[in-house]
Amino acid sequence: MEDSLQRLGLDRIDMLFVHDLSPDNDFLPDDWEALWPIAEKGAFPELSRMRDEGLIDGWGMGVNCPQPILRCLEVADSDVHLLASQYSLMDHANAVEQVFPKAREAGVSFVVGSALNAGFLGGAPRYNYGPTNTRVDQEKVERLGRLRAIAGAHGVDLVAAALQFSRAPDVAAALIVGADTPDQMLDDHAALRAKIPAAFWDALREAGILHPQAAVPDAG
Repeated sequence: MEDSLQRLGLDRIDMLFVHDLSPDNDFLPDDWEALWPIAEKGAFPELSRMRDEGLIDGWGMGVNCPQPILRCLEVADSDVHLLASQYSLMDHANAVEQVFPKAREAGVSFVVGSALNAGFLGGAPRYNYGPTNTRVDQEKVERLGRLRAIAGAHGVDLVAAALQFSRAPDVAAALIVGADTPDQMLDDHAALRAKIPAAFWDALREAGILHPQAAVPDAG
């Protein structure tokens, strides 16, 4: 830890994530479940100790799949988790039904890293991450088309809606939004402040695109 702080030029670290101990990580030296006891008995209690001593503010899992987060909530006293590809307008039902209720019980929050699905909701020809992410299945393409149609009918920018939707849950502490240029960063900041009418969210729910219990932003 001291070496890491020295390299970073910091005297403490805000948040630490146990990265990609997950069933979708093909680069692990063994099955993620076989490696889990190492984290549970070693990394997790050590991270809690570091938090309790003030070296970090908190820790959690940084993963693409929900299983490691749910297991961590059962066996450790984590603080915040990174939902790398689990909550967006495209895909949020499992988070609403399974992950968020458990998180509320445990008193933990989330950094949402999938608001735009790696740019897909902004028009990029890819969906999330991985070597096959440019091969987007037809169901997702059709869902995007429905989202664009409803957004257009209500005069709503889809990127703004996607960012604000992912920030709306009570357990969402922050967003990670990738950007290639400074202008994109400014655009994202403006999108988070754009006014979106309640009728837009109502239309998405009526169309079956939004989960009945999914949180939406306050109407602008």
